Amino acid sequence: MKEIITPEKPKAAGPYSPAVRLNGMVFLSGQIPLDPDTNQLVTGSIQEQCARVLENLKLVLAAAGLSFDDVVKTTVFLKDMNDFAQMNETYGGFFGATPPARTTVEVARLPRDVRIEIEAIAIDPHHKYPFAK
Repeated sequence: MKEIITPEKPKAAGPYSPAVRLNGMVFLSGQIPLDPDTNQLVTGSIQEQCARVLENLKLVLAAAGLSFDDVVKTTVFLKDMNDFAQMNETYGGFFGATPPARTTVEVARLPRDVRIEIEAIAIDPHHKYPFAK
């Protein structure tokens, strides 16, 4: 049975769940650089926007009782692949020695015309998997 994860903030901006837990896996919806306190977009550098996106993902992970250590896969959507190196530098600071698998793609357009969106998949380490030994 799936469980909807709804953090206090950031709030979903449409008819979707911020995260869904199913069989020990947690699927996090894409986050954009929206300040959860003011509901305003962060419009600074790609590093500032990437940091805000990852902080938003951190809030959703915390609502699920998880952290970046539990993330196994991310997808980064960039409006301009020329931002890759700067995004990558900021992104790396949020993950330890064992970062998750990642896909990064350039897209034509993102919600609210932001420059970056990141989604994630995490594994709940407390879940009892039937195939685990």
